[in-house]
Amino acid sequence: MENQLYRSILGVRFFTGTAAQSVEQMKNHGGLLVVPAAPALKDLPTHSAYREALVAADLAITDSILMVMVWNLLHRDSIRRVSGLEYLRRLLLEPEVRLPGNTFWIMPSPASAARNLDWLQSQGILVPESHVYIAPMYHGEIEDPKLLALLREQQPKHIIVTVGGGTQERLGQYIKRSFDSRPAIHCIGAAIAFLSGDQVRIPVWADRLGLGWLLRCLSSPQRYVPRYWAARKLVGLMLRYRDRMPETEPAKAA
Repeated sequence: MENQLYRSILGVRFFTGTAAQSVEQMKNHGGLLVVPAAPALKDLPTHSAYREALVAADLAITDSILMVMVWNLLHRDSIRRVSGLEYLRRLLLEPEVRLPGNTFWIMPSPASAARNLDWLQSQGILVPESHVYIAPMYHGEIEDPKLLALLREQQPKHIIVTVGGGTQERLGQYIKRSFDSRPAIHCIGAAIAFLSGDQVRIPVWADRLGLGWLLRCLSSPQRYVPRYWAARKLVGLMLRYRDRMPETEPAKAA
């Protein structure tokens, strides 16, 4: 049964159980959870630090509808998609996550933090100011001694990272490596923004149909259409490598 709940896709070990099972694993064992999306997965050949973070994660869930569809077609499989939004909705039902002081939030900006915290409060989740951190812009290798000092002082059981894909996984790995204990580090990216209104709201029905990417594109075409159009490269990678990690390529200049 254990092996039936996992698939190696592009060299990353994905968990194919339900959102509830994913949350339960993180509660019981801690470690690093990642939610790789297609626009970041396409960069596996060129982003070595991102690739390393995914491989080192304790749990990777199947957020990418494109990845799931291509995998199931290639292998006549029937793995399910579990989105980061579905996972977060389930996670926030847990009493230990809702308990003030038990969960530490890493936010991408003061404006996002304000909207997200207001929404959490409306859901009955009060987050102390001491348990919110605004992430700086990370360049190159991630090092953040200020964040580590706060985490060591607060000793949260859960750490929820809401910064962008490609960065949050590396930040989560940095945090994990820096602690002897095993807090549950949930790299859920923009999921809370879809609930709080910090980004376009994604209703449950649209998320279940895998249409979150479309709503984002409609809400801000200039920002998201190029990003998701570039994600088509993931199909070629999966056709070529399937369960294997793609061969490394030199990073292209911006």
